[in-house]
Amino acid sequence: MNPRILISTGGGDAGNYLNAIQAAGGIGEARYLPAPDLGYDGLLLSGGEDVDPALFGQKNRGSKGIDRNRDRAELALLEAFCNAGKPVFAICRGHQVVNVWLGGDLVQDLGPGLVPFHQKPGGDLVHPVQAEKGTLLHRLYGPAFPVNSRHHQGLGRLGQGLRGTAWSEDGVAEAVEHQTLPLISVQFHPERMTGALARPDTVDGGALFRVFLGLCE
Repeated sequence: MNPRILISTGGGDAGNYLNAIQAAGGIGEARYLPAPDLGYDGLLLSGGEDVDPALFGQKNRGSKGIDRNRDRAELALLEAFCNAGKPVFAICRGHQVVNVWLGGDLVQDLGPGLVPFHQKPGGDLVHPVQAEKGTLLHRLYGPAFPVNSRHHQGLGRLGQGLRGTAWSEDGVAEAVEHQTLPLISVQFHPERMTGALARPDTVDGGALFRVFLGLCE
């Protein structure tokens, strides 16, 4: 039976996530502010605007588009799915929500004086990352490979149980793994590197969706 995946979104077009899940053999349902529903086999936290910095004990130093209702909904989703041992795939904003949920914090603006912006006007920035040996990304793609990014924030102090497993050239954590939870968490956008959106200058993002759905079966 095809795994059923709940996709939490900011209310916009979730077509890329739905297409990536379908191509990998799953059935996705995209919803804004969904209540925790453990009838699904897994949870995907999608990209979007910034997390409220009050949730990680900071004043606003460049966070934009804050949606406190979405923050609360996704923290509740993580609590429910992780407590039930159900797999979670966190992408971009979702990657940051996971870190905050586990007690970590964020760098609110990867701007001048800190590290270069990880986005470019009108599209994704393609850049190399390095993966730690033995990690999921290393097994899938090798020690160094190109991905896409479009974000202006990144992980700061890592949350409890997390370890960084892949980094950009300037030290931004592009992926983390958890000691015990079935969690895939990446800063880049694999849903825009697979299927009709596969691109010759990056790896195949569909591999991550296939691993995720394998965990959900």
